Amino acid sequence: MGIFDWKHWVVIPIVVTLVFGTKKLKNLGSDLGETIKGFRKAMNEEESQSSVQPREAQQESQNSQCTIHAQAPRMKN
Repeated sequence: MGIFDWKHWVVIPIVVTLVFGTKKLKNLGSDLGETIKGFRKAMNEEESQSSVQPREAQQESQNSQCTIHAQAPRMKN
């Protein structure tokens, strides 16, 4: 008798369905699926772009990024 009891796992989906309703759960499932597809597509595009770009060009683009260090002047009241 704990959280892993099969009776608890049967009650949880019933309560979730009653709280959210079947229509919202259906929309949530399709939205989650589209999000995962978009993430996978973006990852595949990023990998294909990085494999096309040679290493020298990658190093050059990384070296061209500069950081500017500055200090703002103090305001007098």
